[in-house]
Amino acid sequence: MAVADRLQSRARASPRRVTATVSVVGYALVLGTFGGFLPFPSISNQTVILLSDAIAVINAAALSAIVAGVYFIKTDQIRKHRGAMLTAFALILAFLTLYLLKVGGGFEKEIQAEGLVWGAYIVMLAVHILLSAVSVPVVVHAVVLGLSHSVAELRETAHARVGRIAVAAWGLSLFLGLVTYVMLNHVYGWVPR
Repeated sequence: MAVADRLQSRARASPRRVTATVSVVGYALVLGTFGGFLPFPSISNQTVILLSDAIAVINAAALSAIVAGVYFIKTDQIRKHRGAMLTAFALILAFLTLYLLKVGGGFEKEIQAEGLVWGAYIVMLAVHILLSAVSVPVVVHAVVLGLSHSVAELRETAHARVGRIAVAAWGLSLFLGLVTYVMLNHVYGWVPR
């Protein structure tokens, strides 16, 4: 309990510093994986396909939790809001773990589409990736504030404002990720990249 209290005290005193540290660690894990600097066990093509499907289910659940969290805060159900948003955050951590394993130990997929479909897919994928990257510090900051302050104290912080930005960016990123997943895996097909 003492460790948790110390962590909460630090987050409360310096939420921006904690946000920056956690965000940098997340970015380093992703860049290290894509750069081939982190060791991952080699996984089979079948496992890559299974992980792709699991990631889509996790992202759909995370998006559902975000939508539920928005509903709960709008109806002043603060405990349920907190539970829904922490569930979404935990799901995103699970996504990150599986995604890094898929990329680091397996491969990425390239859609087999051409023309306008390919262009639309690439635009949606680019927006999805950009929003994912931009969402990290915003989501982490909202979570850090939410976990380190009481409900009454949160009213005096940027939690609500940051939370609205996080929900918009994160929610749209998840939605576009699901659309591109369906296009890639169930409509047009793919080849390993």
